[in-house]
Amino acid sequence: MYLLDRPEYQFLRTDPHLGRNIIFLTYGGSYAYGTNVEGSDIDIRGCTLNSKADLLGMGDFEQVVDTETDTTVYAFNKLLTLLISCNPNVIELLGCKPEHYLVLTPIGKQLIDQRKMFLSRRAAISFGGYANQQLRRLENALAHDAYPAEVKERHIVGSCEHAIFTFPERYRSFTPEQIKLSVADVDGSPQVVADIHMERVPLRTLTGMISELVEITRNYDKIHHRNKKKDDAHLNKHAMHLVRLYLMCLDILEKEEIVTFRAVDHDLLMDIRSGVYQKEDHTFNSAFYDLLNGLEKRLDYAKEHTSLPEMPDLTRIKAFQMEVNERVVRDEI
Repeated sequence: MYLLDRPEYQFLRTDPHLGRNIIFLTYGGSYAYGTNVEGSDIDIRGCTLNSKADLLGMGDFEQVVDTETDTTVYAFNKLLTLLISCNPNVIELLGCKPEHYLVLTPIGKQLIDQRKMFLSRRAAISFGGYANQQLRRLENALAHDAYPAEVKERHIVGSCEHAIFTFPERYRSFTPEQIKLSVADVDGSPQVVADIHMERVPLRTLTGMISELVEITRNYDKIHHRNKKKDDAHLNKHAMHLVRLYLMCLDILEKEEIVTFRAVDHDLLMDIRSGVYQKEDHTFNSAFYDLLNGLEKRLDYAKEHTSLPEMPDLTRIKAFQMEVNERVVRDEI
């Protein structure tokens, strides 16, 4: 049976935001990267057009998330916003293998064919920030209870500060100076504290920002609740994705290409995932850190010498967005 014909994917046809409005669906996660193993979950990612009611009325639709099938389908306008910021989880959707697009309409193909208009030096910040989060999580997981509590809290601060840096791309009128994080003694133990200076902020904006910071903190807390065997699998998977993020970013900066399926790097990534670089004490050997150091130096050089512009081609992106949304409003889709 064709994957999307399975009963659990029925919502793709019945949800009012989806159905004929979907412009592309593709694999996400390990199947998209080519790093899947036996038992890997199938993730589906995609984009659907904003409806006429969304564009002309009071709708604020941004995405459909189905946790049962691990499917996320972004609204067209929301997707463009994330692509402009070179969000790693979204920019990769434009660089999948052709056969991995399970649904691809002419508008979806037009979007993917024009993917280079979204590329800019921002990739170094967005991918570098995600890689930094992954490294901090990896270090935090390896340390377990060995790290002082203050160091663990500072790891959380680092990841949250990266998220705050990207907030202006998603939340209007926000500046990073409005939320300042630090580690302070609270009731005898170090904790992350926040100094927040905002007035008349829309409640949905506030809850959105707080939700992102809560999710980062929750991810750090989760990593301490695993048994050793499962922990090793997660640690190696974290390490693999850390390297993959560097490699994808380098493709963007050096070649102006989005390469989601890592055919050339497959053996390296699978060696990391299978534990080749892990020592008996569950830490990683010097070869792994030599690899990381080499990738970091290469990224530092690429940031300074890339031919990409500082900003994506906003004029071209806005023109494409208007063209598509005008067709929706005129019922020409």
